Amino acid sequence: MSEKISSSGLDEEVDPESGQHVELGGVLSKWTNYIHRWQDRWVVLKNNTLSYYKSEDEREYGCRGSFCLSKAVITPHEFDECRFDISVNDSVWYLRAEDPEHRLQWIEAIELHKLPDSLIEEVIRRTSNKDGVFGDPRANPCKDELEERRRVEDAYKSAVNELKKKSHYGGPDYEEGPNSLINEDEFFDAVGAALDRQDKMEEQCQTEKARMPRITPISPGDAYSTVGKHRYATKLHSHSSSPSSLELVSASDDVHRLSAQVEDMVQNHMTYSLQDVGGDANWQLVIEEGEMKVYRREMEENGIVLDPLKATHAVKGVTGHEVCHYYWDTAVRLDPESTIENLNVVETLSDNAVIVYQTHKRVWPASQRDVLYLSAIRKILATNENDPDTWLVCNFSVDHEKAAPTNRCIRAKINVAMICQTMVSLPEGDKEISRDNVLCKITFVANINPGGWVPAPFFRAVVKREYPKFLKRFTSYVQDKTAGKPILF
Repeated sequence: MSEKISSSGLDEEVDPESGQHVELGGVLSKWTNYIHRWQDRWVVLKNNTLSYYKSEDEREYGCRGSFCLSKAVITPHEFDECRFDISVNDSVWYLRAEDPEHRLQWIEAIELHKLPDSLIEEVIRRTSNKDGVFGDPRANPCKDELEERRRVEDAYKSAVNELKKKSHYGGPDYEEGPNSLINEDEFFDAVGAALDRQDKMEEQCQTEKARMPRITPISPGDAYSTVGKHRYATKLHSHSSSPSSLELVSASDDVHRLSAQVEDMVQNHMTYSLQDVGGDANWQLVIEEGEMKVYRREMEENGIVLDPLKATHAVKGVTGHEVCHYYWDTAVRLDPESTIENLNVVETLSDNAVIVYQTHKRVWPASQRDVLYLSAIRKILATNENDPDTWLVCNFSVDHEKAAPTNRCIRAKINVAMICQTMVSLPEGDKEISRDNVLCKITFVANINPGGWVPAPFFRAVVKREYPKFLKRFTSYVQDKTAGKPILF
């Protein structure tokens, strides 16, 4: 005969005759891995063994793991009041209760299960007061044994914790955060090594693609416009992978519920992003490779690095329209981008504006990031006939009910713009303009809030490394895609 005591999801069966704890069960969050992170599991404490199941309903299918508690070490986390870790030799479970009170209940129950049966009976007998008379606390034969056991366990815990710091990589203590056991140098080295591996895999992928013959037929709707002797030309086009169908002339053609926000972003970028920063002491030139220059302005807020970045570049043989099309079009967005894991359109606002949700590939020990942003493409007509028109793509963070933040990723915030102008050197005589006469001037600006703690030296080093690489890879991709095709101005 047994009775069940339930408290906020914590169920404990007690044998009233012997007083022995027979079974304890409840929901705890268990750290699984860096992809799925913390997951709720049904945890059972019984017969000196701790087991866990995917859920209470799936107990009949067997446990997914178990620990014998005889030599287990229970360690309450130093900073997280709901978390405690259980380690046996090289195996560690990271567990979280719903609140500090339940964590304490679990720890006390587990510690009690670890005691010998005879000691449990004596402790229960002297604390239950069945006969209505309290025993003399000075005459407790268990006290010395309990204290000695505590001393031994404390020494063992200390030794195990030191061992864990040296050998256990992969738990939640080694993920991104100000209390991470990985110092900044180790963090930087780990991420650098992971990025090197990604680059190598990307190179191998590109090599394999280059070996495969590709036939790309051009459909009637995918033909570029041809240009005669005119210095600048325009052609209408719409949201699809076909650049020739994107209809963009003015803001009045692009009306939707977030039009005002887009217009504000476009005006801000046209006003400030095109300003020369070469002589501004607040901007540091961090990269200069040929025509490409990358500037950075150091900025931190509440310990989070928010350095604005600005890059200028000049690419031959392509137009601003072509560059912005391939940067904006979600149908081809993944082709030149090696850091994006997944991308999907959450809502199409108009032919020229979409809301996009994308996740970026995780690079251990940094947490995985996702971004939800509005992406709009716009053509800005020049006010002076001697100046070129401007093509612009602006991507800025928004909220959407269909893509709320989750525990799986840290939500980053962005305000990014690709601003392009086409320069044409007119050929001699009656010759038609060729790609040899075309030059695209690019201004790329990025304001990124990573949404979580990362070491400042690491963040700045990654930006310095990845943004120039992206610009070179992306512009080379546009050159490859447009080679041999009529020019789209």
